[in-house]
Amino acid sequence: MGVRDDLGAGRAGAAPPAYWRAPTETERGLYEAKLRGDWPAYFDVLAQVDLFHAMSRAQADARPGWVSFNPVRWDRRHGVRSLVFLTDGMLPAPVPDPVFFRTDLASLAHDWPGDDAWLAVNPGSPCEAFFPAGEVHRQVWRRHVERAPAQTGPRLRTLWDGGPLHGPVAHGLACGALLCVRNGSLWNAMGWHGTGYLGERKRLREWWEITGPAELADTLETLLAGRMSSSVWSFVLGLRRSLALDYGGVVEVDHWRSVTSRVLRSRAAEGAEPLGEAEAEAMVAGAQRLIGRIARYEARFRADGLLPEGRFVHSVEAWDYGRASKMARWGLGARYCTLEEAERAVVRAGRLSRFNYRSWEDFSAGYVLGRCLHFDEEEFGDWYGEMLDAHRLLTTHPDSPWLNIPFKNP
Repeated sequence: MGVRDDLGAGRAGAAPPAYWRAPTETERGLYEAKLRGDWPAYFDVLAQVDLFHAMSRAQADARPGWVSFNPVRWDRRHGVRSLVFLTDGMLPAPVPDPVFFRTDLASLAHDWPGDDAWLAVNPGSPCEAFFPAGEVHRQVWRRHVERAPAQTGPRLRTLWDGGPLHGPVAHGLACGALLCVRNGSLWNAMGWHGTGYLGERKRLREWWEITGPAELADTLETLLAGRMSSSVWSFVLGLRRSLALDYGGVVEVDHWRSVTSRVLRSRAAEGAEPLGEAEAEAMVAGAQRLIGRIARYEARFRADGLLPEGRFVHSVEAWDYGRASKMARWGLGARYCTLEEAERAVVRAGRLSRFNYRSWEDFSAGYVLGRCLHFDEEEFGDWYGEMLDAHRLLTTHPDSPWLNIPFKNP
C-alpha cells in the first residue's frame, strides 16, 4: 500500500481491520482515511492534533525546557529508520520513565529532527502509517497545516477505549469537565499526559507555584477541603443559605445585606481581638460589595440559562473540587504523584461534590461563580463566556458525562 505521490512513497503499515473502536475521534479519522487509502485526508487530521514523543526522564530533568527526539527506531517490517509520534488517544498510562513531550505537525514540518528518519504515526495500531520526511515531503505537510481549520469554541472529547465512562472514577473526572471542554482535552483520561511532562510541570510552576510532590499534595488537600476559595465568599453565601433554611424561601438581597452587616459588626465587637470601628466598617463595606457582585452574577446566570429562575448559588466549593479533579491529573502528568494517588484524589473530588451539591447543573453554577469571582471582575468576558459555552455543551451534548453519569449515584 503506498501513499499518493505528493506525500512520497510511504508505508501504510498493517492492513487495517474492517472495524476498529478507535480511542478518540482523532484515531478514528486517521483509521478511516487509511481504510480508504486517502493519505491527504490522513495528513489533514494530523495537521489539527497534538503529537507526543517519548524521551528519557533523566534528559528532561537535566535540561528543563529542552527536548530530545531520540531514539531513532529501526522498523524491521519496512526497513526504515523512524521517529515515533503518538496521538493522545494512543498514549500509554504514565510511568516514571520515559516521559512524553508534546509537539505538532507544524513544528515537525518546520524543523524535522531526524535527518533521514521517517515519520512513524501510532505504530502497532490499526491507524499506523510511516512516511518519508525529506524537505519535499515536509513542504506538503506545511500545506496541510496552512489549510487546517482553526480550533475554536468548546469541544467535548471522550476517550472511548481506555478511559472510564461510568462509576466513581468517571464521576470524579466529570467534575473537571468544564475545564476539559474549554481546553479541548479528553475529559475522562485518568492516565493523563495533558500538555506533556514539560508542559504540565510548567503549568504547575507558573500558575500554582508547585515544583514537587509535597507541594502538590498540600494543594490537593486544600482544594479538597474547600479552603482554596475565599473564606469571605463562603461566609456570605453560607449566611444566605442559613437564612433560606430558617425562612423557607428566597432571601431578598436587602435582607441578606442587613443580616450580613449585623453579624459582621457583632463579630468585630465580640471577637478575641475586637476591631476598631473603622476596620469593622471597612469589613462590612467589603461584604456589601461582594453581595452586590454575587447578586449581579446570579442575575446574569439566570438570563443565560446557567441558573434556574428563583434559584441561587449556595456555595463555590465546586470550583475547588473541580480544580482538584484536574490538579490530580496535572500532578500525574508532571510525575509528582502516581496514577493510584491521582485516582484517589479524583474519586474524593467526586464524592465531596455529591455530598455538597444536588445536580451537575447545581455543581456547575457553583464552579462558574467561583471562577468569575476570582478572575472576571464583572466584565463578563472570556472567563465567564468560556464557562458558559462549556456548561451549555455539557448539559446538551448526547455524549456528555453530565447526561450519562448520574450525579448522586454514579
